[in-house]
Amino acid sequence: MESAKIRGFVDQIWQQSILSELKEYIRIPAVSPLFEPQWQTLGYMDDAVALVERWCRGQHLEGIKTEILRLPGRTPLIYLEVPGNSEDCVLLYGHLDKQPEMSGWEEDLGPWQPVLKGDKLYGRGGADDGYAVFASVTALRALQEQEVPRARCVVLIECSEESGSPDLPAYIDALAGRIGQPSLVICLDSGAGNYDQLWCTTSLRGLIGGELAVEVLREGVHSGDGSGIVPSSFRIIRQLLDRLEDPQSGTIIPPQFHGDIPPERVEQATYAAKVLGDGIYTKFPWVGGMGPMGTENKERVLNRTWRPALSITGAEGLPSLDKAGNVLRPLTALKLSLRLPPTVEAEAAGDHLKQLLEQDPPYGAKVRFHPEQAASGWNAPALSPWLEKSLAQASNTYFGKPAVYMGEGGSIPFMGMLGEKFPQAQFLVTGVLGPHSNAHGPNEFLHIPTAQRLTCCVAQVITDHYRRANGKS
Repeated sequence: MESAKIRGFVDQIWQQSILSELKEYIRIPAVSPLFEPQWQTLGYMDDAVALVERWCRGQHLEGIKTEILRLPGRTPLIYLEVPGNSEDCVLLYGHLDKQPEMSGWEEDLGPWQPVLKGDKLYGRGGADDGYAVFASVTALRALQEQEVPRARCVVLIECSEESGSPDLPAYIDALAGRIGQPSLVICLDSGAGNYDQLWCTTSLRGLIGGELAVEVLREGVHSGDGSGIVPSSFRIIRQLLDRLEDPQSGTIIPPQFHGDIPPERVEQATYAAKVLGDGIYTKFPWVGGMGPMGTENKERVLNRTWRPALSITGAEGLPSLDKAGNVLRPLTALKLSLRLPPTVEAEAAGDHLKQLLEQDPPYGAKVRFHPEQAASGWNAPALSPWLEKSLAQASNTYFGKPAVYMGEGGSIPFMGMLGEKFPQAQFLVTGVLGPHSNAHGPNEFLHIPTAQRLTCCVAQVITDHYRRANGKS
């Protein structure tokens, strides 16, 4: 395997083919089913799947099987299988569904408008996670061009990840006989601390998502007449949230939502904090005068990777400012997003959260918490020496700097499920979501040079996986 030829081939395919396909993909508003219940009628998910499947068929990988699978009532899944020099299996993963548009895009940008500015491709879904299938297939093509041996490879591209991957387990079960038992899983849907080196994700937080609603009246009343007698639904919902979160520090209070942090993760966080420095927090678009929580960067890394945290991501029952009259509102509802440590079981935590919020409602208000997502996190198994060596070589070869290991604050439900189904597998979880790339928010972009280098790293790891299994390294 000649790294210079790998790099040249990968860069060529990215510039001549992948970028134009990604632009077309960005134009497709393939919003995940959790946020777009009419996804099937609209047909955008099918458009995205058709675009990718058509491109994959044109890549001339020897013996490739390309299928679009559709289980009843499920989002579609792209299944690629490429025979190799051994029946051992490498499983590569990505997804095509997207987060909603969100507001706040810059004037010349938009979620469904691909815009290339220098080395950044703006638009929803390019970095999260449309690039993954193109990178995976191109890595295999690069190895084929040099006749480098590798194991059989399976590529799974799903369409429900942003909804918590509810459809993926059914496909994994249906394909169990064809997939077999992968000894290496590569997931390209994670983050990067910077764009200067390979970042390897060691853990992912879990997530409980749902709606908390407090109802105090059947209809709104004059605030001058009712206030002082009728409790504010907003004040009650604040009281309920105080059961969960310390309003001063943001610390999650109940111990059921916390987990022990393994010593090796603390050590990795310490090194990651040293590499990133204040970049841990300067990457965020702060308003003037605003600053981060905490005082130590190591603790900030652990806060976003191994400690629970609450976000309010939506609200209902609150009129817009220009429509707000002097009315004591009948209801306040909030969308809760509670991130969980990687080792906390989500369903049990969800049950406790529902009980915590609904029991003994102040003033007898009507309180209900409706869970929508419960996804457990993931803590990677111990890294095999061959993989650690391979990642170090890949990062130094294609980035010119050492690889870094760090947990991520987001959730990829697929990883926990695969960890249970394939307990003997090694995992490479990585991605291109670096500083300011802003997945899920406005102005999302894909940093193209990082995606190209990461494609090369994937080729390196697949090669080393085969060499190790066949006694050549």
